[in-house]
Amino acid sequence: MTRNSPFSAPIAALTLAAAMAACGDSATVTDSGTSTTGSTAATEEPPTGTTTGGTTPTTTDGTTTEPALPEPDPNVDWPTLECDPLDPNYCLFPFPNNVYTTADPSTPTGRRVALPAGSLPMSSGGVLPQTEVFAELDGFSGGLPGMVHMPGATITGLPGPWSIELSITTDSPTIVLDAETGEFVPHFSELDMSLSDDSRRTLLIRPVHRPRDGARYIFAVRDVVDAGGQALAPSPAFAALRDLTPFPDDPSIDARRPLYADIFKRLGEAGIPRDNLQLAWDYTVASTENTTSRLLHIRDDALAQVGQAGPAYEIDSITEDCQEHIALCVEGKMTVPLYLDKPESGGRFILDDNGLPTQNGTAEFPFTVRIPHSAFTAPSTPVAYGHGLLGSRSQVGAGHFAEFADTYNHILFAVDWIGMAEDDIVTIVGALGSGNLQDFAAVPDRGQQGILNFMLATRMMLGDFASDPSLAYQGEQAMFDTSAAYYFGNSQGGIFGATLMAVQVDVTRGLLGVPGQPYNILLNRSVDFDNFFAVVKGAYPDPIDIQVVLGLVQMLWERAEPSGYSHHIRNPLPNTPAHEVLLHVAIGDHQVTTLGAHIMARSIGEVVNMAPVNRSIWGLEEVEGSHTGSAMVEFDFGLPPEPTTNVPLREGEDPHGGPRKLAAANASMNKFFREGIVETNCDGACDPE
Repeated sequence: MTRNSPFSAPIAALTLAAAMAACGDSATVTDSGTSTTGSTAATEEPPTGTTTGGTTPTTTDGTTTEPALPEPDPNVDWPTLECDPLDPNYCLFPFPNNVYTTADPSTPTGRRVALPAGSLPMSSGGVLPQTEVFAELDGFSGGLPGMVHMPGATITGLPGPWSIELSITTDSPTIVLDAETGEFVPHFSELDMSLSDDSRRTLLIRPVHRPRDGARYIFAVRDVVDAGGQALAPSPAFAALRDLTPFPDDPSIDARRPLYADIFKRLGEAGIPRDNLQLAWDYTVASTENTTSRLLHIRDDALAQVGQAGPAYEIDSITEDCQEHIALCVEGKMTVPLYLDKPESGGRFILDDNGLPTQNGTAEFPFTVRIPHSAFTAPSTPVAYGHGLLGSRSQVGAGHFAEFADTYNHILFAVDWIGMAEDDIVTIVGALGSGNLQDFAAVPDRGQQGILNFMLATRMMLGDFASDPSLAYQGEQAMFDTSAAYYFGNSQGGIFGATLMAVQVDVTRGLLGVPGQPYNILLNRSVDFDNFFAVVKGAYPDPIDIQVVLGLVQMLWERAEPSGYSHHIRNPLPNTPAHEVLLHVAIGDHQVTTLGAHIMARSIGEVVNMAPVNRSIWGLEEVEGSHTGSAMVEFDFGLPPEPTTNVPLREGEDPHGGPRKLAAANASMNKFFREGIVETNCDGACDPE
């Protein structure tokens, strides 16, 4: 089937893009620290683990009642609802939720997402998102937090980003439980502090390790208290499920009693009694096949077509001595298989009857190559460079990259991260600002073509391009070492580099600079989101709607962003080698929160924190000296403590671009590329000195 281009209103989107630039100041948000519900969010008090329930069921007015109904036998089955009465404060909550799926035996999970169109956020222009694109998913993004609205809630006693260890104990007020294994999932819980309205704060329960593909998880909440320390009452609907009392107002409650018999049983077996639960629900994570099959399909198809020679290419220009350390600057175009309905921004996959992309001819995409002087004295290894947020391949020309290339004899090359490049801004702003959230699907579709283009450019550099006779300098031919290639990306290049490193077949080692995942945790915590946040607030004035919008975007993004892939870097996908990565992280980063880097490291698995450490990170082993395998190095630039709320750090000079400019970091990167060994080269814990 062929889709029409989803970006049907370019003029409106361009207007929104202009508004984005004009409204930058209004998007600045801070946590004033004066709100009742958020006043404890800046610090993490020792958790109390206090319980409020007993063995006798209670009603919302505090009186006790005996169960009026028998406990049914457990049976895992879900009605498909338009609105869940378990959270009467917001129709779609709690979310993600299996009641917003339908049975489908043809999918790996046996489910298919069935979002209720009328319950999704309506934009200020009166537009509701279309749901068909979400119905292509067989579960929810593993990068989603659990979301619920509990008016008056505080974070008192909840596990925070620096007290994650509480979350995997029976004392934790918030629980994320793997329904199959019975294991607690490490997480932290927070209130949305990105806007100032105390009455519209979403409680976000964030796993800090990627949930298993295709698995069912249970969220549970208890002992959440108000500013006076009093436990909040459960909704009448949930109390009826918990206490086995009648609830004639909504037939979905009786329909779910067997399901909740299973939920309560599993929680009880994990040491979480039902008596004082304020809320519990379950959801299913999308399968590996559903998330990755499209990208793997186009990879295998395109690489088979181009073979070892790589794609056809044309060199447009060669400039000698274009910058210090660089002998040749090469600009050209490669011709690659196209799987989009158009190569430009807004392009969507053309899908066959099996839901896989089909080729739509070929397209030309530009590339840039920087060949250092050292490549004319000894064979030089190709290194792909991934650029930053909504940028371009031209960023590979930075002076410190040229010095790295010449010092360590690497030929740098780059293509645009289409899907998240300069020309994609109009599509992103149009989807976020118009209410047509389904149009955001063009971002991951084009993004997967962009990831494919990186693989094809790598194959080109290892193939015919390496012996091109035009790559000569002062009578000498450039020498390529085609026995290996590496990847190096920063910021967005570090983020999407994790996706690339999970599917790349010609590269097995990569450096991910200042990375993080999922985008759902990164956006509110990034100063780069300010202008986009202004667009979103204009379209969705309700802060809860904004969190749902970011969740819906995350669901679509999963097929391209690292939340769908990083856990396969070392645990490879079909027909893919295992990979190792080195993460360079800047403590106090204003643009990519280090919480996202820590989630990425845990999700990749067996990533160590190189010691001496600037700080211990929960879930990461500390290793001093040399390490063979994947690792993380944190650099401390002396900034104030990072916020524990979902707002950016704005104080001090942003260290985001710091690690890539440090000699110790570059020496460490080169050794990792060449030998697979990580050494920090720092005198003690790493810092700019």
